[in-house]
Amino acid sequence: MGDALVGTWKLVENNTEDFNKYMEKVGVSFLIRQAACHLKPDVSINKDGEDWCVKTMSTFKNTELKFKCGEEFDETTADGRKVKSTITLENGALVQKQAWDGKQSTITREVKDGRMVTTCIFNDVNCIRIYDRK
Repeated sequence: MGDALVGTWKLVENNTEDFNKYMEKVGVSFLIRQAACHLKPDVSINKDGEDWCVKTMSTFKNTELKFKCGEEFDETTADGRKVKSTITLENGALVQKQAWDGKQSTITREVKDGRMVTTCIFNDVNCIRIYDRK
């Protein structure tokens, strides 16, 4: 399950205003938000048995998450925040919960109509980013 997510994806639709609001709420600095809003990262998702790997590649920074579903791990976000993350597989979607300083963010990656839809939620801020398969 979740095999539809495996592959490499290119960002094609991004509501910059919502993405900026999301980043601001989670504590990303102004300069990094300005740079990140203009990036079109690729996301590569691979699965080997129970081991998953999600790589995000851009001209700004590359990140890599290696995890087993349901197991908490330490993550350093692209903007340098130290968070505890747990990713689960729910109805074919990867649902990531990031926790830090008493706060929590949810990032969901799922395939809808052949596109990967990434939804970032923090409190009342909801941001949707859409990727096409490369």
